[in-house]
Amino acid sequence: MADLSTVVRFIIDENPPARLDKALARDVPEQATLSRSRIAKLLAEGAVRVDGVVATDAKAGVAEGAEVEITVPQAAESHIGAQEIPLSVVWEDHDLIVIDKPAGMVVHPAPGSPDGTLVNALIHHCGDDLSGVGGAKRPGIVHRIDKDTSGLLVVAKTDRAHQGLAIQFEKHSAERHYLALCHGMPDPNDPRLRGVKGASFEPGSVLKIQTMLGRHRTDRQRQAVSFDQGRHAVTRVKVMEAFAASALVECRLETGRTHQIRVHMSHAGHALIGDPVYGGRRKLSEKTHSARAVMLAAGFGRQALHAASLGFTHPATGEKLRFDSPLPADMAELLAALRG
Repeated sequence: MADLSTVVRFIIDENPPARLDKALARDVPEQATLSRSRIAKLLAEGAVRVDGVVATDAKAGVAEGAEVEITVPQAAESHIGAQEIPLSVVWEDHDLIVIDKPAGMVVHPAPGSPDGTLVNALIHHCGDDLSGVGGAKRPGIVHRIDKDTSGLLVVAKTDRAHQGLAIQFEKHSAERHYLALCHGMPDPNDPRLRGVKGASFEPGSVLKIQTMLGRHRTDRQRQAVSFDQGRHAVTRVKVMEAFAASALVECRLETGRTHQIRVHMSHAGHALIGDPVYGGRRKLSEKTHSARAVMLAAGFGRQALHAASLGFTHPATGEKLRFDSPLPADMAELLAALRG
């Protein structure tokens, strides 16, 4: 069988970073579309030569002027199967696709959800248009939303797009705004809320929640707030519409940690309506809401959270893109009842 590998050759430029993997990621030709994580895998596989010698240590040093040769194998077919699942496509071109994901759909196959996922659907939808993202012909997932959160998600179809989008999400330059229905109303005049560690108010009555997030100590399926370990997380919350004992809020992510909005809102004492994990046993009361609102909230089968807008720079064209998604039917119905 013919070797269909591609060989990428280049010279290490002046003042290289101390680590080989960082130097390679900096100087590899842009048209090779090799991300740092992809380069790390190729290093581990012995596919990188520096001055004719195989290099596998990502932490090794490298000198200016060193000659690098990277052998990139042909992308393999993904082990994830294609499935004909309807998709709501908001935007699509050669490099990327923006999907309005329904609640109930898992983004990527995992134990407990081996198929029926967004990735299965995308592999079927995109067919041969997929490039070798990460070494396999599959869509590049650069951010995720929970199974029972609805809304907008951008997915890379090419290595170039995957790398460009990943940088934007890593640097927090991509815009992500969520709409949520929560218990209570985040009020800057609420002394209880001002006493919550990590919570503060910015101009415009914007609630800023800044903590660290990590795995819960006893329940590994949950995330938990911490102030001495975990990953830095920042959420900003603005009340869009207030009701007697609930609110429609806009949540803006500065970081994108697992379950971040849900955990932060619960930490602030304003858990999302319907949240089965972080919502506790909170219920709406007929003293403050209509019987219909109480009924709908009690039967709401998921966290009332929707990824309503998404903005980023197109990684290939440089065009500024922004997309908006209306509230799905279940949240719109609940919102109407709260207003009533």
